[in-house]
Amino acid sequence: MRFFKLLLLFVSLNYFLIANDDRPPIDHDFLAKKEVQSFIDMMVQKHHFKRSYMESILQNAKLDRDTLDRYTGRYVEGTTNGPWERYKAHVLDPLTLQKAKEFKNQYAGTLTRASREFDVPSEYIVGFIGVESKFGEYAGDYRILDALATLAFHPNRMQGFFKSELKHLFLMVREQGYDIFRLQGSFAGAIGCVQQVPSVYRTFGMDYNKDGKKDPWDLEDCIGIIARFMHQNGWRNGLPAVVKTNFAGKRYYGIRPTHRYTYPIKILQKQGIYPIEPFREPNAYLLLTRNATHDDLWLGGSNFRVLTRYNNAATYGIAIHLIAESVKQQP
Repeated sequence: MRFFKLLLLFVSLNYFLIANDDRPPIDHDFLAKKEVQSFIDMMVQKHHFKRSYMESILQNAKLDRDTLDRYTGRYVEGTTNGPWERYKAHVLDPLTLQKAKEFKNQYAGTLTRASREFDVPSEYIVGFIGVESKFGEYAGDYRILDALATLAFHPNRMQGFFKSELKHLFLMVREQGYDIFRLQGSFAGAIGCVQQVPSVYRTFGMDYNKDGKKDPWDLEDCIGIIARFMHQNGWRNGLPAVVKTNFAGKRYYGIRPTHRYTYPIKILQKQGIYPIEPFREPNAYLLLTRNATHDDLWLGGSNFRVLTRYNNAATYGIAIHLIAESVKQQP
């Protein structure tokens, strides 16, 4: 699916990376840009928006310097692909794991329904929502209009993608009746408890709690979204996503760990790498997490690829797995 392939390139929208209180957006004359006028022409001609409406919205958009720096190579602190120690400190800390258990208990009925309807394990749904927004607590405080207008009309490595997302933002607002000036989310324009960019929301947003609204901030709707995502991307119940290996050294220097391609299990065994839990697939991703004092080596199966289709980072998938394991083991 094209939009998920694009989404993989940039979304690592964990709750500790999406605050915008240090460099507030500033006034900017977007309408003076030729490409903005071309964008308005396209929205008027193809999607039948009123020119006066488009101009009034973009005239009041602001330049978000913080979000732009993340895509032009200048942003350092809080970058999207952080080290494993940062994940452990902010996503796998005792408080978050406790919140995961509380979330599972509070939404047990909805999680059970989603698990049955989509044939996916409920604990991994919990893991997704924990990593993406700490169970809805941290969905971002960037104004979506400012973030997407900035990234759509200022040079950066994904400008075309963000221009498309700005288009989807206007379409989403019209379809759902949102106030475009009040929508808040991540620095990349993602919204809600599972951090969907507008194009993904328009495709996968769902009214799972049957209250008449596809609400990206409603936790029950988010449970349904993630369950459907896992199902449609090929989750196979009964197979593990990740298992630990027998590696017990401090630092690993063997064949290259990667989540982008798999190794035959026989090749890994020749390297002395064995799973310490049942692993019935013929090929595996070789995954490494670097701790302060040692490395952990893991094998990832086809279900691990399902996790990284939402965010193409090995640390992301392992963090979801470990939250899922902590929830699964609770009494």
